[in-house]
Amino acid sequence: MTYRAKLWSVTAVWIVALALSGWQPYDRATWWMEVAPVLMALPVLWLSARRFPLTTLSLVLIALHGLVLILGGAYTYARVPIGFAVQDWLDLARNPYDRFGHFFQGFTPAIVLREMLIRLGGIGRGWLLATLVLACCLAVSASYELIEFGAAMALGQGADEFLGTQGDPWDTQWDMLMCLIGAASALLVLTPTHDRQVAAIRA
Repeated sequence: MTYRAKLWSVTAVWIVALALSGWQPYDRATWWMEVAPVLMALPVLWLSARRFPLTTLSLVLIALHGLVLILGGAYTYARVPIGFAVQDWLDLARNPYDRFGHFFQGFTPAIVLREMLIRLGGIGRGWLLATLVLACCLAVSASYELIEFGAAMALGQGADEFLGTQGDPWDTQWDMLMCLIGAASALLVLTPTHDRQVAAIRA
């Protein structure tokens, strides 16, 4: 399958998911804020398709991450049904879907950033690459928390659904920790596969 065919597949899946998610979301303003990264990523993927086609691994992770955001937008992260099921199963104090979302916030960018640093930055594989990837993922997470802070300041009580803290005063710290764990997990588990695909795409 060509890269453009794969990109068309991602586009079709996202469009269907966005339509279903946006039909009757729990909170319309929150929906827009949650799916905004998807709406921004899609044109970027198409505009960069010719000059910088991504590996299949990166594209699949981006597609999955988009679906995580779209589902969270439909219900708000604190109300995603599958999160309640996991909460009951593990006897947790809160719906963990938000934690899962922030895990993906590190898991997907870790591979995409790794690919960019290797292919565009010319950085060789090793400890420096891993350190830069983890640092960049933490920076992305911290930036997102600042966006949430800005939304809270601008919208006041209306930002509660977007923040999804569920009464946890350490929610921001947990979010960044989950991002770091996600990024480290991606590097540990997916590096061999990613190396093979990067080598193939550069050949």
